[in-house]
Amino acid sequence: MMKELNTDLFDPRSTLMDPDFSQNATPSADADADDFAFAFNDSNFSDRLLRIEIMGDTPESRPDSEACTSIADWARHRKRRREDIKKENIPDLPECPEEQILNDNQPDMDDCEGCENQDEEAVAMVEESPSGDEAANSNDSDWGMDCSTVVRVKTLHISSPILAAKSPFFYKLFSNGMRESEQRHVTLRINASEEAALMELLNFMYSNTLSTTSAPALLDVLMAADKFEVASCMRYCSRLLRNMPMTPESALLYLELPSSVLMAEAVQALTDAAKQYLAARYKDISKFIEEVMALPLAGIEAIVSSDELQVASEDAVYDFVLKWSRTHYPKLEERREILGSRLARYIRFPYMTCRKLKKVLTCNDFDHDAASKLVLEALFFKAEAPHRQRILAAEESATLNRRFVERAYKYRPVKVVEFDLPRQQCVVYLDLKREECANLFPSGRVYSQAFHLGGQGFFLSAHCNMDQQSSFHCFGLFLGMQEKGSVSFAVDYEFAARSKPTEEFISKYKGNYTFTGGKAVGYRNLFAIPWTSFMAEDSLYFINGVLHLRAELTIRH
Repeated sequence: MMKELNTDLFDPRSTLMDPDFSQNATPSADADADDFAFAFNDSNFSDRLLRIEIMGDTPESRPDSEACTSIADWARHRKRRREDIKKENIPDLPECPEEQILNDNQPDMDDCEGCENQDEEAVAMVEESPSGDEAANSNDSDWGMDCSTVVRVKTLHISSPILAAKSPFFYKLFSNGMRESEQRHVTLRINASEEAALMELLNFMYSNTLSTTSAPALLDVLMAADKFEVASCMRYCSRLLRNMPMTPESALLYLELPSSVLMAEAVQALTDAAKQYLAARYKDISKFIEEVMALPLAGIEAIVSSDELQVASEDAVYDFVLKWSRTHYPKLEERREILGSRLARYIRFPYMTCRKLKKVLTCNDFDHDAASKLVLEALFFKAEAPHRQRILAAEESATLNRRFVERAYKYRPVKVVEFDLPRQQCVVYLDLKREECANLFPSGRVYSQAFHLGGQGFFLSAHCNMDQQSSFHCFGLFLGMQEKGSVSFAVDYEFAARSKPTEEFISKYKGNYTFTGGKAVGYRNLFAIPWTSFMAEDSLYFINGVLHLRAELTIRH
């Protein structure tokens, strides 16, 4: 019994034959795919004749892989072809038919003058066959169907079961109203630029392997496999390309393939690898700012969606996205559309500072209602208890939208409670994970995001340093004022930490200090114990793997 369309029939990973027979198949494209290379173009094992009509190409429509020695060459050639197609498009002339099965009563494609199909669909004909339903659904492939003269014809002996099992396109072609005992000739019409890739594809459908190994040629075959709906070949090309050295050019090219290719499950691993490559290469945006600013939208999405982005804070991500979008989309309507539909989802608003969130509400680049919703959601998250925040982050980590997942910021996020009366005061909460503290040894330090009191910016910094006598390492905590002129600021401060067994905040040190810009005050050994005791498994200060610190600042009058 014939299997359902679009199920196991076209999935090379599922076995259609007896399991014992499959074990003898050659392991190439897929471990359980059978090798019928011996039957390729052999009349003894074929039931039909495939007539390939090859149309004349303009010089601009040569194969993308021809004379291309690199991915960059392939991309440039492809871009030129698409631009030429747009320039040559004449809307008043009749268009070529979309992908369909034609019979002899319909006009020959050679009679079509000057027509062209910008979407470049596959065109098939069954000789002397009544016209039927469309052979295949249209797709977004942009291989041009040039309506010039047939320059040569290639004839192959084919096995319809083999091709139909690998491709919905051929399945529909062979099962579309054909009188099986009479009609054995099938015609495909392609551009000369498609010939090499199609021959590779047909050979693959028999042998599950390709003879070509260059990246440009593999991309041509990938496009052909998408056009003729051969998922197993798309998967095979994707795997070969993925195993080649990645470059920024190739990664961007993989992410900007036609939408029909990008949506294919078979190419998902390749696009994922491209995203991971770009995210890893540009994880520290500040080192590549000019290069990153020149990247297209697909590259920016790959970078700002990464958890491993090394930035000072989420405020910096927001500022960068805004700067990039203003550069690439100077028109406000287009910029709002891109930010709202593509980029805002990757900005983790819950980890932005409240001061920056206020600016989001008044930023004209965002739709006001959308901005209000994003800010409100961020504020609700900030108000949640830490255990609820961890639950929300865990739920989000399994989805594409990771707005509640914290990145590895250079400046650690803090929670701040501010009071104006009876005195100007703020209470700052800083949480550090055990692994973050462990990474400080032997002389590291980590800074908090800035917070404000009386119009002045302050920050906390945690250190691994030597004690006063330089006899052992220990944990230190310091309070600093950001550099801003020569303003003096007298502040009372208190450091505290949650401690077992009560898990309440216990005061460690109190003091007062008159700050000037750039100065800091603190304690080299906050807990009065060596580093080894502080980091020990039975440490009093790590609760569920987190060190909870608190600093209270009050302006002295």
